Amino acid sequence: MSTPVQENNFNYNNSPNQNAQSPLEFSYSHSVNTISSVRDYIISEDLMAGQRLDGRMSNVRRFFCLFVTFDFLFTSLMWLICVMLNGEYIVTALSEQVIHYNIHTSLFDIVSAAFLRFSILIVFYAFFYINHWIVISLSTASTCVFLIAKVFYYDWPHSSQPVFEVLLVLVSFILAWGEAWFLDFKVIPQEVHASRFLTSAESERAPLIRSYVQGLPSLYTDSIGNFYSPRGSPEGSMYRFEQTPNTCSFLPVSFSRDQEEKYKILANKTLQEAWELFQMKDWKVNRQNENDIVFSGTNRNGKKIFKLKVQLDTSPDHLLEELFFRIQDLPKWNTAIKESQKIQSFDEHTDITYQISKDAARGLVSSRDFVNLRHWSVIDKCQVICNYKTEHPSVPVNDKIVRGENGVGCYVIEPTEDTHKCILYWIVDIDLKMWIPSQIFEKEMAQMMFKFTDDLRNHISSKKTQEVV
Repeated sequence: MSTPVQENNFNYNNSPNQNAQSPLEFSYSHSVNTISSVRDYIISEDLMAGQRLDGRMSNVRRFFCLFVTFDFLFTSLMWLICVMLNGEYIVTALSEQVIHYNIHTSLFDIVSAAFLRFSILIVFYAFFYINHWIVISLSTASTCVFLIAKVFYYDWPHSSQPVFEVLLVLVSFILAWGEAWFLDFKVIPQEVHASRFLTSAESERAPLIRSYVQGLPSLYTDSIGNFYSPRGSPEGSMYRFEQTPNTCSFLPVSFSRDQEEKYKILANKTLQEAWELFQMKDWKVNRQNENDIVFSGTNRNGKKIFKLKVQLDTSPDHLLEELFFRIQDLPKWNTAIKESQKIQSFDEHTDITYQISKDAARGLVSSRDFVNLRHWSVIDKCQVICNYKTEHPSVPVNDKIVRGENGVGCYVIEPTEDTHKCILYWIVDIDLKMWIPSQIFEKEMAQMMFKFTDDLRNHISSKKTQEVV
């Protein structure tokens, strides 16, 4: 079935403000939005703390090294306080404690033990960067044996400051055990977990972030699917669903003519902005998988965006039908999408859609939902499907699921000389609402886009097979 197309003529010289808020205002939507201020992190803090980025020391190991340094400095400070409280001249006191050292009357050996422990741990865990507990177990055990022996050998009855000296011994004992605990229960497990995660992310095609990234509304209606990983939870949506799979039950909404006009104005501005992004000259190759290429660039606000270029064995009209008009069929071929529905249609070219992604990365990425304003038209013989985040009273933000947001993005379907083939461009601009290293983000975005291409090709091939049969 071929879908009729219409040319959309407007002036491309006046670019809309991408940061401008949607003109849609619902009196009750603002109150609903205050229900949830949830900021869901795709990657846990423990995972981020254990990562070594660009060969640098992980955050959790850096904290361990600071703790070891604190141990030595704090022990030294307490020892100096004990020395000064004796009331002797500082030079004389230090001479008795250091130069004329005696195990029965001097506590300088505790400082020496702290310095030795500090030196060994820094050398092995900071410079050699070993990831084993053997060194710290030996240093902690040696410290404990020494301190216990010190308690028996020290002349406590003649001590001038017994309280502070006892505290010095106890503090040294506690800090030594604290270092062992932190390395064994924090540093090593977090670094091993981060290492396994990065290794698995590099080897698997299905990316971790794709699921969240997928949250790109509208333009990604179908593409959204690509952003989410497989496994979905049985209860994802906060809305009521009918028995038919992937069918959402939304409250009917009747908009006034002015409200519909606001949506259509925003849709046309989005189309103009999307076409300008497509025509940018500074796209750079980010990743390549055979003939499929992912480019990266920056929009006018300096934010990184991505563009996919692939050739597909299907006609432009058929691809438009799959990506725009058959939005409800998205979960059937995109395994990363749980639900996908059109919730409002203004005309044959403009609508609002709602999608829910599945959980991803073994639960590290929770399910997201997206509300997208979509619009399609023909520009320079290319069929363009643009999308942008929006609001709709039927699907307010809810604290049971995280609402994803998308900047201006689009599909551009370019015809070729062969009428049974076309070139698809997909521009993605997404805000994950979380901090994530750019290295990991770019890699996962590229993998997500390549995976979407595989899903789409498989779907096209399957439909061709069915038609032949």
